[in-house]
Amino acid sequence: MRDGIAPSYLWLPEGQWPNLLAFLIQRFPHVGEAVLLQRMAKGDLVGDQGPLDANSPYRQGGRIWYYREVPVEMPVPFEAVVLHRDQRLLVVDKPHFLPMIPSGQYLHETLLIRLRKQLDLPQLTPVHRLDRETAGVVLFCLDPAYRGAYQTLFERREISKRYEAIAPYRPSLDLPHVHRSRMVESGKAFAMHEVAGEPNSETRVDLIERLGEYARYRLEPHTGRKHQLRLHMASLGIPILNDPLYPEVLAHKGEDFSKPLQLLARSIEFADPVSGELRCFTSERSLTGEMPSLPQE
Repeated sequence: MRDGIAPSYLWLPEGQWPNLLAFLIQRFPHVGEAVLLQRMAKGDLVGDQGPLDANSPYRQGGRIWYYREVPVEMPVPFEAVVLHRDQRLLVVDKPHFLPMIPSGQYLHETLLIRLRKQLDLPQLTPVHRLDRETAGVVLFCLDPAYRGAYQTLFERREISKRYEAIAPYRPSLDLPHVHRSRMVESGKAFAMHEVAGEPNSETRVDLIERLGEYARYRLEPHTGRKHQLRLHMASLGIPILNDPLYPEVLAHKGEDFSKPLQLLARSIEFADPVSGELRCFTSERSLTGEMPSLPQE
């Protein structure tokens, strides 16, 4: 672990190369020899016997570890709030726009790496995940020995999650409403879409309050598919305000943090698999996004 970041690893396939550097140049041509040598000099590539250099032999079937870098990482100007901490669990109120874990262009500017560094918890791991655009309650495990017990709660659907969302008000929609559908990858911008077939997702939608042309909704997912709430709301004709993917994929907003997705993981409740006690954690955040006028039909 370096600065809160665990290394990635690569198994060395069958083949013959004069040395490890020759293999890496062929395997990662987009990186280039100069960068590989620079990273070796910094000790960023490690084998079973320690740091690797330009003369390290290629060992078929071996494994090397490396520390991923992001050349230009965009700062996310929002902070998480710790709601609870004990020997096993860390409960956090996540802000909008902050990714959960390292991926793509985000490494240090992720909730996991920030918490590992700020709280000196190198073994911290997430129990479940929220989208980068979604804010609210999320659970982390401090002790890897207990992570599986908490993850099983989600797998067995023994955990109650409630979300809030701001979306257009649709008077013709009879609420509460349970929406079921079959969700699959669409192949477009990591988005999902619905297809015919046996449903694999279910969400209960209810009205909390009307806000003029918009409304505040309570969403209770029975399943946990990727982008489930966002897709289901769009399918009902009430897409969540400021959603960049549903009902249509919009241009990447870059550094524009002015219009967060109006979706909040409000609360989470479960019986602790270790102690047996009832646990309930609630977000202290509010959905306060500006609501524009809806176009007239």
